Amino acid sequence: MNRIPTRLAGTALLEPRVFSDERGYFLESYNQRTLESVLGARIDFVQDNHSHSRHGVLRGMHYQLGAPQGKLVRVGRGTIWDAVIDLRRSSATFGQWEGFELSESNHRQLWVPVGFAHGYVVTSEHADVLYKTTDFWKPELERCIAWDDPELAIAWPERAPVLSAKDRQGTAFAEAEVYD
Repeated sequence: MNRIPTRLAGTALLEPRVFSDERGYFLESYNQRTLESVLGARIDFVQDNHSHSRHGVLRGMHYQLGAPQGKLVRVGRGTIWDAVIDLRRSSATFGQWEGFELSESNHRQLWVPVGFAHGYVVTSEHADVLYKTTDFWKPELERCIAWDDPELAIAWPERAPVLSAKDRQGTAFAEAEVYD
């Protein structure tokens, strides 16, 4: 597995080895030993999630306080533009964001460590997003930052995304609860 450098400390863009031939391809989407070697830390996952969305759906910017989640995100079908925001007040990159294209063709995965908000928008007709989490989903602890917060100025590729009621109610970054 290859680790591609990112701007925000702790995040990692990962590229698995892909074995292709006339039949298709094979890749190892998760191997605990490999991931720990690449990230330099032990990661224990407790939940797998699968989200199917149509073009223009934006999910985010989500995070969880009290029981924070690290996430390993990949796309099984389609293409998304994935974004993270550093919410660690003690970090040199606090309040900064970074975006990545994840797709079924580039096979890249994104490691989103604890301390980041996460979201994505579907840029293909449909997308299946699969991700592992390091803690269980606890809706009462979940928070959402406004996807279009002007202070953050995230350069989303979709200007008028399809949003859930929760995501339409996102908190301004300046008022958001963050990590120490």
